[in-house]
Amino acid sequence: MFQHSAGEDLFDQLQFMHDEGFRALEDNNLPTRDLAVQERLGRELSRLGIRMGVFVAHTAWGEISFASDAPEVRNRILGDIRTAVEVAQRVDAKWCTVVPGEYDRNLAWDYQTANVVDNLKRAAEICEPVGVTMVLEPLNQLTDHPGVFLTGVPQAYQICKAVGSPSCKILDDLYHQQITEGNLIPNLDRAWGEIAYIQVGDNPGRNEPTTGEIHYRNIFRHLKRKGYQGVVGMEHGNSIEGREGERRVIRAYVEVDQ
Repeated sequence: MFQHSAGEDLFDQLQFMHDEGFRALEDNNLPTRDLAVQERLGRELSRLGIRMGVFVAHTAWGEISFASDAPEVRNRILGDIRTAVEVAQRVDAKWCTVVPGEYDRNLAWDYQTANVVDNLKRAAEICEPVGVTMVLEPLNQLTDHPGVFLTGVPQAYQICKAVGSPSCKILDDLYHQQITEGNLIPNLDRAWGEIAYIQVGDNPGRNEPTTGEIHYRNIFRHLKRKGYQGVVGMEHGNSIEGREGERRVIRAYVEVDQ
């Protein structure tokens, strides 16, 4: 996000983010980075006092995964989660993102939901002993991800309640949920006990706050009133290219965090 200001190097960007006041880092591709890079990142995060936010533990773009009861699919899921737990321990991460994949057009919806719950229960057994929380991310079908199984906060809430584990919670990406269902603050309140992580991006365009229709100043105030102490992830692009666009992102967060 800040390559024009800090260069392409991950650690230069990390220092820049720290100097600008950011205190958490997300890295979706962390599991694909070299082991030495992961270990160094853990040390640098500790030195700078920056928390590790989410990284992606499992996605299945265009594939049926958690909605399946096939043993080979479950084995792949659990393998991904075991890898994610190892990565998390290197960087002291507490959360990892799980996208449950596509829905099965040839299987009744309730059977699929039962399969998702069963697979998540098995995965949670891997995460619980080390204090890692899978956060399930509902995605919008209208603009970005047609065919995904998990689309809304109420659906994710039902699944997390059924799994019943501290290691299976919700990632509420407000960009996706503005498209899927709106009603952002009431849904935050209703699902609050199962929400462990927040991501933001404005709509339309999926750029920084203040560029679209979502009133992020009110949402941030609401999060503060509720005592939210977790990470707010910047899951969006920049509305303006180059260094000026990166400064614009920083100013946008100062503006809405009043």
